[in-house]
Amino acid sequence: MTKPLRLGIAGLGTVGAGVVKIVQTHADLMTSRTGRTVTISAVSARSKSRDRGVDLTAYDWEDDPVTLATRDDVDVFVELMGGEDGPAKAATEAAIAAGKDVVTANKAMLAIHGQELAEAAEAQGACLRFEAAVAGGIPAIKALTESLAGNEITRVMGVMNGTCNYILTRMQDAGLDYQTVFGEAEALGYLEADPTLDVGGIDAGHKLALLAAIAYGTQVDFGAMAIEGIERISIEDIEQAADMGYRIKLLGVAQMTGRGLETRMSPCLVPATSPLGQLENATNMIVLEGDSVGQIVLRGAGAGEGPTASAVLSDVLDLARGIRVSTFGRPAGELVAARSAVSTAPAPFYLRFALVDKPGALAKIATVLGDAGISIDRMRQYGHEDTTAPVLIVTHKTTRTALDEALAAMDGTGVLAGAPVAIRIEEV
Repeated sequence: MTKPLRLGIAGLGTVGAGVVKIVQTHADLMTSRTGRTVTISAVSARSKSRDRGVDLTAYDWEDDPVTLATRDDVDVFVELMGGEDGPAKAATEAAIAAGKDVVTANKAMLAIHGQELAEAAEAQGACLRFEAAVAGGIPAIKALTESLAGNEITRVMGVMNGTCNYILTRMQDAGLDYQTVFGEAEALGYLEADPTLDVGGIDAGHKLALLAAIAYGTQVDFGAMAIEGIERISIEDIEQAADMGYRIKLLGVAQMTGRGLETRMSPCLVPATSPLGQLENATNMIVLEGDSVGQIVLRGAGAGEGPTASAVLSDVLDLARGIRVSTFGRPAGELVAARSAVSTAPAPFYLRFALVDKPGALAKIATVLGDAGISIDRMRQYGHEDTTAPVLIVTHKTTRTALDEALAAMDGTGVLAGAPVAIRIEEV
């Protein structure tokens, strides 16, 4: 008779409690699908007395997650504590050193320490799995490492932070400004304790770094990513983008170019009729493009108890079936250090300016753009009542490097009444 697969779960927050519930509720279903019983030996969290809405009396309690990770009756250490360092990393390292398989939802830890943890796991013959670390219940990791393994991946992109998508769609649907909707999201509990992780693009950037490593066989390099959050997006940007047939999304894009690996997380305009443009509220979407398969669109809940716990169990059940895959889809020792692209692939840009209301102001802006080799596709000047004139320009394709040079040169023109806003228009 096959021995049970025994779990040790560290972290009993929303996701950890959700994993316990699924194990308790669907024990027979999981056994029938894998041919092996999945059980929980012990758990660990910061507070033993807290009511988590789930019965934990059948499991041993460990105050120290490192002790839990090295117990003899734990086959798989499930790390759901979070944090790039501290107890999460220490316990994960201890589990790997003891030859345990590890399942984690910890995107920050893997984005920063993924290469060293993958090398350590594979040296011990252990598996390190992290489906739940990217886009909640969406099986993005499995799609790349398994389903699309026969493809050369040409582009990875997606909306990977539900909070940002909620804010941007709420601004558009209700006609509210950023600060008002930010306050609503905070009141609803959508924001991290440090909101910058969400609205600053860092959380989503961690996820994109992991997807890029799998897609292109490179070492995880979160530090090389260009990251811009949504804090400067105004209701005017939302409305003007809509007038042109676009929606604004915090979009992650990874692609291999002739200059190297380009990874960026930034607000972009996407066609309103595209799958990304139609994505509403806190939902996530991952778009994968391969040379043979074409474009694959994966849409679903990117966070929450059920979806994320479901992703954790997908890794656990693969281990129960005996499916063992390298952490990033190929041996960690074969992953190469990517050469980062120093400039992005050409694209059109949306530009918003507040100009001093005086003759020749717009001509000076157009001249600076022309001197940088940037041509104008469309331009609109809106009515105004004060001393500044709002102007909207859509460029033809250009590089971000050329655009940044032009924006820097505009500082010396004396016609800017505020910092310009530049948003890439992504072809999807």
